[in-house]
Amino acid sequence: MVNVLKQALATKLDVDLMSAKCGFALEQLMELAGFSVAQAISKVYSFETNPSILLCVGPGNNGGDGLVAARHLYHFGYKPTLYYPKQPDKNHYQNLLKQCQNLGIELHSDFKKALGSSDLVVDALFGFGFKPPIREPFFEVLSALSKSNKPIISVDVPSGWDVDNGPLSTNCIRPEMLVSLSIPKPCSSFFSGKYHYLGGRFIPEFLAKEYNLDIPKYPGSDQCVLI
Repeated sequence: MVNVLKQALATKLDVDLMSAKCGFALEQLMELAGFSVAQAISKVYSFETNPSILLCVGPGNNGGDGLVAARHLYHFGYKPTLYYPKQPDKNHYQNLLKQCQNLGIELHSDFKKALGSSDLVVDALFGFGFKPPIREPFFEVLSALSKSNKPIISVDVPSGWDVDNGPLSTNCIRPEMLVSLSIPKPCSSFFSGKYHYLGGRFIPEFLAKEYNLDIPKYPGSDQCVLI
């Protein structure tokens, strides 16, 4: 049984990973996380039957993971597109967006139209740092996704859920796939979808012991594991 990490400890784990203690850069962690999300998607949804993937991208690190996933999905043979309404001016996020645009990945301005033409939706709006309330334009997006019958893949935490306590209302989104990163968050116990993957194969053993993390064995060279 994989254990979970509450919001405060998940934040501390990230700080430790990016400190001199572990030596990771944010860009590295984002790249590894985004790749693991793309790989998990490819294990369940083939590009032959689900070619069009809309990635809903937020302004924080979760959104950065989504941008990385979009790039890898393109190279895996999918046709990813982006809905990215609030773009931070930080250089790293702008570079990730540029990498997607250089591949011809379309950036949508009309969310409802983009949703209607997609086979799958990746929810990369809010991560484990989320605190309510949900503001526009994201409230409208999450409301539409909660009513949609398109399969949704949530990155780390289903957007709009409380990280520790799960769905905040009965009309929250209900993803078909959840890709937890590093270690599942407590809200994952409320996940009732079909596929729960763990991604982010980068936690050193000494740190896992320090946080008392029960990390499952990743198969072969995979960067994600079904849990």
